[in-house]
Amino acid sequence: MNEIDVRRAAPQDVTGPRVYIFDTTLRDGEQSPGATLTAEEKLVVADALVDLGVDIMEAGFPAASPGDFEAVRAIAGRAKGIVVAGLARCNQSDIERAAQAVRGAESPRIHTFIATSDIHLRHKLRMTRSEVLERVEAMVRLAKSFTSDVEFSAEDATRTDWDFLVEVFGRAIAAGATTLNVPDTVGYTTPVEYAALMEHLRANVPGIDQAVISVHCHDDLGMSTANTLAAVKAGARQVEVTVNGIGERAGNTSLEEVVMALATRGDQFGPGETRIRKERLVPTSRLVSMLTGLVVQPNKAIVGDNAFAHEAGIHQDGMLKERTTYEIMNPTDVGWEGTRLVLGKHSGRAGFRNALDEMGIRLADDQLHEAYERFTALADRKKTVTGADLAALVSDQLQSGGEPLQLVRWSASIGSGGAATASVIVNRDGGEVAADGQGNGAVNALLQAIDNAVGIPCDLEEYTVEAVTPGEDAQGQVRLRVRTPDGVFTGHGLATDVVEASARAYLAALSRVVQKQPTPVIAGPVSAVSRWT
Repeated sequence: MNEIDVRRAAPQDVTGPRVYIFDTTLRDGEQSPGATLTAEEKLVVADALVDLGVDIMEAGFPAASPGDFEAVRAIAGRAKGIVVAGLARCNQSDIERAAQAVRGAESPRIHTFIATSDIHLRHKLRMTRSEVLERVEAMVRLAKSFTSDVEFSAEDATRTDWDFLVEVFGRAIAAGATTLNVPDTVGYTTPVEYAALMEHLRANVPGIDQAVISVHCHDDLGMSTANTLAAVKAGARQVEVTVNGIGERAGNTSLEEVVMALATRGDQFGPGETRIRKERLVPTSRLVSMLTGLVVQPNKAIVGDNAFAHEAGIHQDGMLKERTTYEIMNPTDVGWEGTRLVLGKHSGRAGFRNALDEMGIRLADDQLHEAYERFTALADRKKTVTGADLAALVSDQLQSGGEPLQLVRWSASIGSGGAATASVIVNRDGGEVAADGQGNGAVNALLQAIDNAVGIPCDLEEYTVEAVTPGEDAQGQVRLRVRTPDGVFTGHGLATDVVEASARAYLAALSRVVQKQPTPVIAGPVSAVSRWT
């Protein structure tokens, strides 16, 4: 595969004060259980990350699946002005697959990794240290034959013997790696220990001054941001982060927290300039939350709903006299709006498009037309349409586009002293399937009817419903999670009727099950499906 002709990425300036933002929302972030994005949703997030100003975007793991490969390839051809990276294990097929996926990028990067801790070598890889050293050298050289920009990661670096880690990184540099990643894969390290490791590597790895030191921290002990900042102070120049801190287990280091800590307390961490457009932090956070279905906790730093909210009387008094008494950042600097976005049925297409642009959502003309029609229909049912309504409406449209299972018609009835009954018609790849169901409530009965129509056994693990906005005419938004033998899948649905929103969310999740399966599932009655009582 060495004949692949990728454009060579320009080497990074490792002597200046910059801290490079390596965003892995679309790779590590998407590994959050239930956070799988469709191909179209990944492109929407990729556009938002480019607007945000990240330096490197890890678009995915091309060898993981054909869908991941195609998503990385599409993003590589679309994202301009940044480095696009594809992840690969230290083996030939993974690296060749990644090279094919990123070859269309303006600045392609191959990010290859292998575990280096004794616990991983002994129990997972079944390899000796010598075998790992040989593999690192050979595979980094292979990656280097495709692109000049090669990142090497020593998985579980913080539980690796430090002297062996020096050997590993020395081999990687000698083979052509331009970025060395020191991941705290299981969130085990502490700020003091991590900083000491950075200093040890800088003092002992031959040629490390010619490479960028990168850090990738997980939040298992709640120290990912603190560890990342400690590493920056000790000389790291690339930070690997995700929007809202999403990711495996307890998540990754939060992009917005690191960026604003560097901007607000740069005196504590040494040179720490980034090219992030800070006013895009909140809109990007909302977009990622909306598409992944992972709700941002209200007290989340920077982007949580309560991050700049003040209720206590003493705080309010101080704020009225001087904002900086209780705010160390200006909320408008990170994208919080001073006024609430209000839209109504008299808003025209230009105003509608501008509202979407302000939220960082880019739609093609045909998508915009469909979204506007949905918006006007909603505006007829509501007194006002807020920014939250609009975000939820477009999210629902992006999720539902092209799904194999579509809700055609439904009905449900319930009364005192008897079980609820429901009927549903589902469109499945152009054909309609009708079924009935019953249960201890309208939602339960309707979901049972859907089960009988599509025949996909699953367990409903989580179900939440919330009003998108206050008021009697609020839209109901349902988010749910189902588990099947193929994995965990999420869906969200939106409607002014909560029962309908539940049906749409359930079909959205089941559509993702269908899309993952290699052969069609035969519709028919389900013998046993877990449901709440």
